[in-house]
Amino acid sequence: METLSFWQSLIIALWVAAVMSRALLGGATLTLRFSPLMTGLVVGIVMGDVAGAMVITAAIQLIYMGVFSPGGTMPSEPAVAASIAVPVALLGNLEPGAAISVAVPVGLLGAYLYQFRFFLNTFIGKGTDKAVKELNHKSITRTVIIYPIIASFVLFVPLIFVALYWGAPVIADVIAALEGTVAIHILNVVGGGLAAIGIATTIYVIGKRSYIVFFLLAFFMSVIFKDLGITMVTYAILGTLIAAMFVLAKSNTNKAATAGPGNTDDFDDDDF
Repeated sequence: METLSFWQSLIIALWVAAVMSRALLGGATLTLRFSPLMTGLVVGIVMGDVAGAMVITAAIQLIYMGVFSPGGTMPSEPAVAASIAVPVALLGNLEPGAAISVAVPVGLLGAYLYQFRFFLNTFIGKGTDKAVKELNHKSITRTVIIYPIIASFVLFVPLIFVALYWGAPVIADVIAALEGTVAIHILNVVGGGLAAIGIATTIYVIGKRSYIVFFLLAFFMSVIFKDLGITMVTYAILGTLIAAMFVLAKSNTNKAATAGPGNTDDFDDDDF
């Protein structure tokens, strides 16, 4: 039975705790928390299969494309989901769609853990109130920064470690035993449906029908040019150029509308 080693499980658990505690880059750590991509990369490095991990993580990313966090609260935790689903998928040689079905319930449990972290912080907050009244700057620093980080590590490291070291191999073996059965087919179908929902939610969030044409353009370009082996970097450059042309054209249209038909003094040669 292929398993994660003690150190592999511990490193991934420490990474998740660092992300969830915002200990890495302060507020910028939220970017790592709201996306599974970096967690998937770390898992791939730790397990020695970066390419396979990123393929699985890219599929998981689709279900979180339209998820936003009002007040910093997520309905599901992408980093926690990726930390468990990606190792399970790599150990069990799962298709990305099946990995999505594993990621969803794990992400929901991660959201409950994050809420419990807030509960723990309420006790730390009492010390903050006392430090503020006393104008004790060192105590404020400890209660606002250091103690919440420690609480997050105490909460996430043991649970993620146990889930990886003992739980992930068991889940992977169960799914591997079901290979070729209807259950695996259902997981793949459900996972694909969840990814489609994520894309649809993103389009809905955009909210402007006039922008749908860019989504369709990107889709058909990827289909038409598939055999040319064009890289994602090239697509990113083309997308940037198209976006720049759209913004410039829209800006000039707005200037013309603001100036009116009889006022052309506001325009310079550079505007055309």
